[in-house]
Amino acid sequence: MSDDDELARTYTELRPLLFSIAYRMLGSVSDAEDVVQESFVRYRRAIDDGVVVDSTRPYLASIASRLSLDHLKSARVQRETYVGMWLPEPLLTDPMPDVSAHAEIADSLSTAFLVLLETLSPTERAVFLLRDVFAYEFDEIASVVGKSTENCRQLLVRARKHIDERRPRYEASREQKRELADRFFAAVESGDVAGLQAMLAADVTFTGDGGGKAPAAARAIVGIDKVGRFMVALVAFGAEMGMVLTALDINDEPGMMFTTHDGLVLGVLSLDIADGQVQALHAVVNPDKLQHLGPVGDLRTLVEETRVRGGEPPQT
Repeated sequence: MSDDDELARTYTELRPLLFSIAYRMLGSVSDAEDVVQESFVRYRRAIDDGVVVDSTRPYLASIASRLSLDHLKSARVQRETYVGMWLPEPLLTDPMPDVSAHAEIADSLSTAFLVLLETLSPTERAVFLLRDVFAYEFDEIASVVGKSTENCRQLLVRARKHIDERRPRYEASREQKRELADRFFAAVESGDVAGLQAMLAADVTFTGDGGGKAPAAARAIVGIDKVGRFMVALVAFGAEMGMVLTALDINDEPGMMFTTHDGLVLGVLSLDIADGQVQALHAVVNPDKLQHLGPVGDLRTLVEETRVRGGEPPQT
């Protein structure tokens, strides 16, 4: 087998792992893809320079982890000036021919979990993911983050405490989540506000990410009454725009994609379901975060055209 053939085989075998690490670290499909590519560039360069790699998997995983950590530190600074609320780029996890087909799916993919990770420092996030999601040894983690093993243990304790305090008490099964989601979306589309509200947690939140490039709620909408009425009004207004709703899994959670009749992507909505209720709704309409899903439509223009025709956008 030639060196190029061997590299291609290694790429096919290990790309899912590297993407999984980078996406969970960064919450960005495009940035995760960049990390994967750069990791293999550096691996190939090391081989060409005569570096002896005893075990390819941990070697490449460590490169991807370091690159992700460096990128996350700079990204945190950029997010301080982000317009509106930040959410991770949505990852479609239905069995379909897109980048998500190469990701290793686990509970740590959910939008709610990735948002929770944002409350950790970059180093805490790296330590937590590498230990609790990817089962790294502490000496390997220490090498990646540039800390002592004891310091990494302390960081992990702190990160776990922070995560556990904010995680739901009871995680629903995939079947339970899908059944509740089906009833939820049926109530939304039929305009059944009371039925919808019965499925919402008392402190339910709706969060939208437009990045200043698409219309989105300026702040989180909180509470059963407000979220229930907003969702019904939002879908009713979408129908006036000619929006098409397609149920699918987003970040391994039930959700929907919103498109135009000719298939242009307008946004995605994912549900955070736990304790038998919808805990949170996350909507991403920032066109920059949708490009990996297909051709993107101009939501702002569609909203304005519908408003001119007499349509009334939902009030927050």
